[in-house]
Amino acid sequence: MFSRQSGAVGLEAAIGVSYQDFQGGLVYKGDSLDLNNDLRFNRAAQFIGRVKIDMPLIIPNLYLMATPLRFDGTATHNLSFKFGDQTFNAGIPFSSTLKLDHYDLGFYYGLLFVKQATLGLINIDAGLNIRVFDLKTEITQIAKLESKSFNLIVPMAYLGLQVKLTSSFSLEGEFRGLVYNGNHYYDLIGRVKYYFIKLAFVSAGYRHEEISMDQSDIKLNVRFSGPLVEVGFQF
Repeated sequence: MFSRQSGAVGLEAAIGVSYQDFQGGLVYKGDSLDLNNDLRFNRAAQFIGRVKIDMPLIIPNLYLMATPLRFDGTATHNLSFKFGDQTFNAGIPFSSTLKLDHYDLGFYYGLLFVKQATLGLINIDAGLNIRVFDLKTEITQIAKLESKSFNLIVPMAYLGLQVKLTSSFSLEGEFRGLVYNGNHYYDLIGRVKYYFIKLAFVSAGYRHEEISMDQSDIKLNVRFSGPLVEVGFQF
């Protein structure tokens, strides 16, 4: 979304679907469980939504994004394993879920000198992103149940890039990231946008996320990546 003239307000909104592959592991006060080999999580389409508001004058622009993520699966282990305070038996099927919803609120400014130097063809945004994680993981096996949930607020750096190719096509990239105390959070998005009418567009792209956290007895090291498609409007 390119910066507007002083005093003007711009709005961009989009909804879409991503289909993400995943790999990594999960520990909750016990054994390490691989999301694919141990928990047998299934791939599924995930809905996404975002809104960008270009504010006037020196007020920072806003970027809101919602990314619900939920995976589940059913598996059987040859060996017993511990998850939380429960020990789950070998040879008996168990079901597991991982919810890792995250919600972003970004504050950013466009680097005006870049847009001016490129005659409006390139725009770079920089700012602060506040991400709220809503995590819940659960395993059930017959009468046994163990779960853990918590919320986590993470401040992240934000960088955005928009390249105007023609009046109908543009390229966009977004980066959000933080590294601290052995934890890291990376989120990269790339998309191609096509304006099929003046104010409406469709886009296709790719998203890659890496999450490494050790919080509230949960150790999570995962990577999510896959294609996404969107439809939206901008004015």
